[in-house]
Amino acid sequence: MLKLIKNIEIYSPKFIGKKDVLIASDKIFRIEENVTIDASFDILEIDGSGKLLFPGFIDSHVHILGGGGEGGFKTRTPEIMLSDITKAGVTTVIGTLGTDGTTRTMASLLAKANALEEEGISTFINTGSYQIPVKALTNSITEDILLIDKIVGVGEIAIADHRSSHPTVNDLIKIASEARVGGMLSGKVGVVNIHMGDSKSMMSLIERVIEESDIPKKHFLPTHMNRNPYLFEKSIEYAIGGGFVDYTTSTVPLFIEEGEVAAYRTLKHLMDKGVDMSLVTFSSDGQGSLPIFDEKGEMRGIDIGKVSSLYEAVKDAVLKENIDIEIAISTITSNPAKIYGLKGKGKVLEGMDADLVIVSKEDMKIDKVIAKGKIMVDGEKIVIKGTFE
Repeated sequence: MLKLIKNIEIYSPKFIGKKDVLIASDKIFRIEENVTIDASFDILEIDGSGKLLFPGFIDSHVHILGGGGEGGFKTRTPEIMLSDITKAGVTTVIGTLGTDGTTRTMASLLAKANALEEEGISTFINTGSYQIPVKALTNSITEDILLIDKIVGVGEIAIADHRSSHPTVNDLIKIASEARVGGMLSGKVGVVNIHMGDSKSMMSLIERVIEESDIPKKHFLPTHMNRNPYLFEKSIEYAIGGGFVDYTTSTVPLFIEEGEVAAYRTLKHLMDKGVDMSLVTFSSDGQGSLPIFDEKGEMRGIDIGKVSSLYEAVKDAVLKENIDIEIAISTITSNPAKIYGLKGKGKVLEGMDADLVIVSKEDMKIDKVIAKGKIMVDGEKIVIKGTFE
């Protein structure tokens, strides 16, 4: 069935005005001021009056198998459900392992990604986990990226964290080199997703790798860069120098009280400092654990990251911080698509994948979510298989 969205204001993420959007199969077929179709077959027409159209959201850091375990087996977080993703407006996820790269394996991560793809969304994964040496699915990072379509990068590799393997400069150079070569041979980017911890060493390891090797900055995406004030300030400096930075949207009130910078508050600071906003992304850390450690490194509590926090942070940036919609929505659409090299994703353009989110213009509440041309969320109704009723 063709789908025609009428009279909707489109953020591509650049604002392109009020237009009609025709969806054919899993692609955006036409975007015009007035699309008319004279046909004998059924066409599903969606009234876009009073609504905004965004590209489908990309969450580039989701523990789709679950995460946690720092407090024993009972603190392992569960696998994510499709509805938790689609209700949040997310149509593309990049799955990653975390602290536990032993009981949660690359084979299981790939299987879960395939399952979510079969249910109707687009999925990719990173190879490896916190630890080094990286436990690749094949013989190496290069082979994983080259031979397995869904693998687009490495990580999250932990640094500046008591849970990391404390990699050396040479360790990280080797990881990044393998990712770069794998990316070159496969037509991918080969991103190394770096988990940033609380250590005062902050980004010194990444900076030394860039200084002492020929690895371009584009291969590194450090995440959790808003976890404390001094790391956030360092992220601004790094971004001014042309580096990518990712801010985590999942949090708890205690973290904010202790100095974590809420993701939605980061954008104004970055803009005031003159940062190129195309370098900035948000990710949810969905299904990852949000552990609370005391000064001795003992875990005292735990919460779970939520994919729903991704768009909530963007919405808060617009409604509470008066950030332009184009800039705010880019952090979860065109920016991660470009950084990870996700073809067909992140923009509302003819020929792109029909991954779309319709929201109310008044309060920016999600109304419909379309993934690969199929309606996954229609108001409060979740359509698990993507069929329309």
